[in-house]
Amino acid sequence: MPQALTIKKIDGKPGQVYYPLQIVQVPKPTPGPKDVLVRLHAAALNHRDFFIRQHLYPGISFEHPMLADGFGTVVDAGSSSEAQSLVGKKVVLTPCRGWAASPDGPEDAKKFSVIGSAALTPAGTAQEYVAVPADEVEVAPAHLTAHEAAALPLVGLTGWRALVTKALHGNTTDIVGQNILVTGIGGGVALNVLQFATAMGCNVFVTSGDAAKLDKARRLGAAGGVSYRDKDWDKQLAALLPKSRPYLDAVVDGAGGDIVAKTVRLLRPGAVISVYGMTVGPKMDWLMQAVMKNVDLRGTTMGSRAEFRDMVEFVRRHEIRPVVSRVVRGLDNLGAIDGLFEDMRVGKQFGKLVVDISSDSEGSPKL
Repeated sequence: MPQALTIKKIDGKPGQVYYPLQIVQVPKPTPGPKDVLVRLHAAALNHRDFFIRQHLYPGISFEHPMLADGFGTVVDAGSSSEAQSLVGKKVVLTPCRGWAASPDGPEDAKKFSVIGSAALTPAGTAQEYVAVPADEVEVAPAHLTAHEAAALPLVGLTGWRALVTKALHGNTTDIVGQNILVTGIGGGVALNVLQFATAMGCNVFVTSGDAAKLDKARRLGAAGGVSYRDKDWDKQLAALLPKSRPYLDAVVDGAGGDIVAKTVRLLRPGAVISVYGMTVGPKMDWLMQAVMKNVDLRGTTMGSRAEFRDMVEFVRRHEIRPVVSRVVRGLDNLGAIDGLFEDMRVGKQFGKLVVDISSDSEGSPKL
């Protein structure tokens, strides 16, 4: 029987417990009339999965397979013409359910869920086969390997919404030369924002506490970077901005903390701070200086099915390659997968952490 990776329930308080991984045997799914059956080749971790193992994420399931990022091949389909048209195609899965197209947020928040270890949906990508609605997959960009394709969905969608929908107000064409600050480079979302913004012609500046990560970001196209461990990093950043445009047009931030205080003097009037996470703490200061500058603070998380479609098409058109930090082989290689979680815990990764399920050594699927 096919295998799936789940978490095992043990006693413990949220934040103190750490649910162990386990492999379970599951029946091979049968696609419904409008479904496709995907043989998964690779899946990827997100910080959400680390929080789930600590019971720090709402609505978790111990029965449903883990992980939200996945790439595979459609090997069977239901009777609908849309489903049948996808047979044999390599696809990426939509990493969430219940958000069609509204730019404001899920149309019904009670029905929205990220897939993987989720009570609201049985879908998850840490398994060998998954049946999903045909309209919840996109044909994968042909230039991507299996590992790169698996690294794309959740962080790509989150980064796209944070940058395009929120920071750039939906504008992806008339922004050449704008200065964008992306904090915490090395994480998957930040790296995708860097790649998206540089492809649009923006000057992207980054922060990290790791000099090696700053160097890698420059090689990916960043115009410059500073260490947030330096107390004067905002002054260092000011010195890097081009003289012809000595201000920031937007900040895309996943840390929170003192980001407003550190950047408010650098932001142009009416600039946007787009916040998709708050890893420093659950609160951040909002200063009167930002009010006087008409700075727009915008919260953002995940994205809609429509935004996912637009993001995948942009990646296809610009041949963007998601950054993969490390790959382990085998869904049942629990010790190695635990090692990926340890990379995440200590912040070691630069890019996505991937589990190879059924691809060859080059990251291309065996068909």
